[in-house]
Amino acid sequence: MSTSTAAVEEAQAEILHRKNLAVREVILNRPKKLNALNLSMIRAITPELKAWEKSDLAKIVLLKSSGGKGFCAGGDVKSVVDLAKAGDPDAATFFEEEYQLDHFIATLNTPYVSVMDGITMGGGVGLSVHAPFRIATENTLFAMPETAIGFLPEVGGSFFLSRLDGQLGVYLGLTGKRLKGADVLYAGVATHYVPSARLPALEARLAELEDASHDVVNTAIEEFSAEMESEKPFSLGGEVRAAIDRCFKYDTVEEIVEAIKKEDSEWGQETLKLLNSMSPTSLKVTLQQLRNGADLSIAQCFKMEYHLVQKFLEGHDFAEGVTAVLVTRSEANWKPASLQEVDKDKIKKEYFDAPSPKRLELLSTKDFSQYPHRKYMLPSEEEIKRVVTGEAPDVGQYALTRDEVVNYFVTRRNHKQGVKSKVLEVLDRKTRVNEKDEGKSLKWSY
Repeated sequence: MSTSTAAVEEAQAEILHRKNLAVREVILNRPKKLNALNLSMIRAITPELKAWEKSDLAKIVLLKSSGGKGFCAGGDVKSVVDLAKAGDPDAATFFEEEYQLDHFIATLNTPYVSVMDGITMGGGVGLSVHAPFRIATENTLFAMPETAIGFLPEVGGSFFLSRLDGQLGVYLGLTGKRLKGADVLYAGVATHYVPSARLPALEARLAELEDASHDVVNTAIEEFSAEMESEKPFSLGGEVRAAIDRCFKYDTVEEIVEAIKKEDSEWGQETLKLLNSMSPTSLKVTLQQLRNGADLSIAQCFKMEYHLVQKFLEGHDFAEGVTAVLVTRSEANWKPASLQEVDKDKIKKEYFDAPSPKRLELLSTKDFSQYPHRKYMLPSEEEIKRVVTGEAPDVGQYALTRDEVVNYFVTRRNHKQGVKSKVLEVLDRKTRVNEKDEGKSLKWSY
């Protein structure tokens, strides 16, 4: 084979596999389609990951894209919908194999690093968000916009969205709100924020690691992280975050909408506009999916989503939404057209309780109810609360001041970038100084 022929074949390959010393790279190589995931790409990734998981030579797996605006802008849902319209039983196969891959990634023993340098939506989220190391850059644009196409935020969305702080995941799942750059780190979607100019040096550093334990990989990535004090604060923090928790705590979409209407703010108006454009059926299924997911393991979440996907393939709104948004660029004609016409009990009966044709069999028997590598993320609001209230086991019964709480987390996260900003935002919103205490200790505001 000539050099030129080999170059052409590599350019045409939708997935590239490369060895860089101890690092094994998976490169998404469909830039003209924003690296959108299709079945052949899934089938090119899965066997390689299986082989690398068994290999002593493969110390780290690195997932990235070949360039362009998209890291991975979603799954190739148009092809799936076309199959479903033709009555092809293979329509669900894409989701079956995609979820098998996503779950396998989530349960890998080999450290797995996803570099979300670009648009990261749908299928791209599934390939990255369950990994122990998820790197955002200034080019990252994250969203789960499935309700806009009459679908649901799957790829394990019922697991990871329901475990974000407060009602943040419900808000992101229902509205499809887009997060950019550092916001992806502060929301808990990414574990690190690295400027794109530093990525080549980071990849070289990872390749030369002799000890590639998760802790060592984390330290290496942190060496290249951005100095977060110079970045903008979390755009969904402060008053906006308080409004999100206030409005999205309810268990019906109607109650959520009514609560948002009472918010006299630009955020409230934007959020209502987003919700009003979504499939009413998708909104109601998604809310129930996320509430269920909070109490399920990651394997159970994927199995629930595969069941729900088969229901959507049979329904009206998914095909309608994909055609309207991705093909004709027109306004979708949802059926039913309003929230009032979508009966919650009927949704539960038809989407959640009624059996589906196929069950999801996973490639790994491993399972968990909380991400096993949480310590590489920014501290959660729940972790911060336990320290303020004295429930954390190593804090003791004495109340801490603001500075003491910040120092506690900065020290225990080894001065990780973003920790101080995250903790301060939570303390500003959720605590007040105990007036009876001259030492200015904090009290948690419930």
